[in-house]
Amino acid sequence: MMKRMFFYSVLLLSCMIYAQESMNIWPKGKMPNSKGLTLEYIEERERITQIKEPKLLSFFPPKEEQNGSSILILPSGGYQKLTYNLGGIQLAKWYNTQGITAFVLLYRLPNSPDLIVSEQGPVQDAQRAMKIIRHNAKEWNLDKDKVGVFGSSAGGHLASTISTHITDFSSIGDDIDNERFIPNFMVLVSPVISLGKYTHEGSKTNFLGKHRTWENIHYYSNEHQVTANTPPTILFHAQNDEAVHPMNSILFYEAMIKNKVQGSLHIFPEGGHKIGVYNTSNLTDEWKTLSTKWLKEMNFIK
Repeated sequence: MMKRMFFYSVLLLSCMIYAQESMNIWPKGKMPNSKGLTLEYIEERERITQIKEPKLLSFFPPKEEQNGSSILILPSGGYQKLTYNLGGIQLAKWYNTQGITAFVLLYRLPNSPDLIVSEQGPVQDAQRAMKIIRHNAKEWNLDKDKVGVFGSSAGGHLASTISTHITDFSSIGDDIDNERFIPNFMVLVSPVISLGKYTHEGSKTNFLGKHRTWENIHYYSNEHQVTANTPPTILFHAQNDEAVHPMNSILFYEAMIKNKVQGSLHIFPEGGHKIGVYNTSNLTDEWKTLSTKWLKEMNFIK
């Protein structure tokens, strides 16, 4: 038992070494949708498979390079695990080179035995994290109107969920409740969007669990939830992605056009389901340059 506790302590320490700040997003005893169970952090090969308490890791650029923009990164992992390093910390460090303050959320997974309503856990944590960023904007030298969200794969589903759904699942009766949780912009890479015909079955099963009703499938198929109030979005996908069909991005972009939401869609011929900080294809690697230029064109970066 002592060995296991030491191992999980090392995991948390390694996350916090990279981040300037690490904070619990829920006050003690106030985490919603919880049975009150005491869980451990479990990690396998830099993938967290169980969260004890959701945490927000903060990454700040040097003050002279900070441009006031910020982004919440929601790690991928098919709603079964969190790729907190490659799909979180490394991305945050790259965003810092663009002058953007980055936050990585270690959110509860739907398979957590502590959750009462499984699919609401990740949504509540992501909504709360967005509120925390805006609540601390003045202290952290951030612009409240330039807070975005980044999501890849299942993280893209979570990002598009908090951006297209207006129901607040995260209220607990404190001052942070008053902050807005919908981001000002989205960056989606190989995102799971639909839980219908083109879904990623693993993400769909892990997210909805026993609640795979027609109503839930439609409700969380986010191409159906786009409205004129959906934030501007840039999407990247590979045509040869065999894990998450590129139609996920296409369906979302089509819905954006219908609702006159500003955005951009890029489908690369190669890249599979591996578009990220490090890419084998020179063309695919352009997503980072395109993303930064788009943020500047949309005035989200000064």
